[in-house]
Amino acid sequence: MIAPQDCALVLLAAGRSERFGDADKLQESFLGQPLAFHVVTALEDMPFKARIAVCSNTDLDFASRGYIVVQNGAPEDGMSGSVVLGVAAARALGCEAVVIALADMPRVTAAHVLRLLDAADGPDSVVASSNGLHPTPPALFGAGQFSTLLLLEGDSGARDLIRAGRRVIAPEAELLDIDRPEDLERLRALV
Repeated sequence: MIAPQDCALVLLAAGRSERFGDADKLQESFLGQPLAFHVVTALEDMPFKARIAVCSNTDLDFASRGYIVVQNGAPEDGMSGSVVLGVAAARALGCEAVVIALADMPRVTAAHVLRLLDAADGPDSVVASSNGLHPTPPALFGAGQFSTLLLLEGDSGARDLIRAGRRVIAPEAELLDIDRPEDLERLRALV
């Protein structure tokens, strides 16, 4: 197990949302607050050593919610650039691990993230979420993986590491990733 106090939460909020259209999907209203703030709220009581939001082109104020905001000036380079920026910030703070979560996954719970932390077994840990079929974020990476993560390029993020790591099952509805307007409508229909 890795304690949350030794870990940084890295929230990726720098995507270009091309499949969503012209609107900033992270600011879309869901249950009275911006979509991105649902995961922020769900994890706000976890005692992480640090909270880091990697952002670009959003007016959302993650700093007011306790996040160190790192600007990704090149979101067109893909998710890997955001991962690199978040992991570099966590490494500079001396964190023993990172939990990488996506700002467009509003149903992630603290209980699930605690299960990821519990499944970690040391500095080389890679523990991803899964719906029972496919691995997905949120995912935990021990500090032994930081050097590999810092070399990532392109839009595949850490998919290869995640595929090879352990998995913690969560209900599919908890792992909804909002990429298109119809995904948001499906989410709204669930509640």
